[in-house]
Amino acid sequence: MIGQTIAAALGTVAFSVLFGVPRKYYGYCGLVGGAGWCLYSILTVYTACTAVEATFFATFLVVLLSRFLAVWEKCLATVFLTAGVFPLVPGTGIYWTAYYLVTDRPAEAADNGFAAVKAAFAIVLGIVLVFEVPDRFFKMKK
Repeated sequence: MIGQTIAAALGTVAFSVLFGVPRKYYGYCGLVGGAGWCLYSILTVYTACTAVEATFFATFLVVLLSRFLAVWEKCLATVFLTAGVFPLVPGTGIYWTAYYLVTDRPAEAADNGFAAVKAAFAIVLGIVLVFEVPDRFFKMKK
C-alpha cells in the first residue's frame, strides 16, 4: 500500500507537469494525490466501504486539502484539485468497458461502465459538497 501511495503521488506530480502547474506546487500536488489514494486504499482494504464510497471519501479529502492549500498558498484550489483527483479517476473501468464492448461481451461492459459512472458521480459529488461548505468557512476566518 505504501508503494501504491508513492506511485500515486509521483503520478500526480507528473500530471501536474503535464498540465503546467507552477513548479513550486509540485510537492503539494503530490501530497494531495497521494493522500487521496492512501485513503481510498485504506477504505477499500480495511473497511466495508465499496469502491464508490471510498472514491467519494477520498475525493472529499482531496478537495478539502486543495482548499486548505489554496488558502495557505494564496492560489486557486483547482491547481491542487485537478492534479490531486487524477489517481481516483476510474480509467480502468472505462478501459474495460470499451474492451468488453469490442469483444462482444455486453453484460461485462454494462457492469464495468455502470461502476465507472458511479465512481465519476462520486468524484463530482465530493467536489461539489466540499466546495460549498469550506467556502463559507474560509470567508468567516478572514
